[in-house]
Amino acid sequence: QVQLVESGGGLVQAGGSLRLSCVASGRTLSNYAMGWFRQAPGKEREFVAIISRIGGSAYYADSVKGRFTISRDNAKNTVYLQMNSLKPEDTAVYYCAADHSVYGSRTSYEYDYWGQGTQVTVSS
Repeated sequence: QVQLVESGGGLVQAGGSLRLSCVASGRTLSNYAMGWFRQAPGKEREFVAIISRIGGSAYYADSVKGRFTISRDNAKNTVYLQMNSLKPEDTAVYYCAADHSVYGSRTSYEYDYWGQGTQVTVSS
């Protein structure tokens, strides 16, 4: 079992930045590729970013490419999502998830463990 806890969400003006953290416990994080997903009210959960087990590969949704950066510190069992140039359409609950594969997936149902989510609200 892996327990994931996200933090770092909040209210920010458009153009601002936030850094989300996801701390894992129960298993070593280096055994999992990690993903960030988000879900806005009335919308389906969508892929944001993934990072491979050792951090050598990262992929992003087109909507966040160039603005968001995913990273990980396996020694701290933590994954981060640095979000810059935030837009109102980035408003959502952000979830981190763990996938036992090496490179991860853009598909949410392939993930084994999920955090409870952290709210990000971007005002215009």
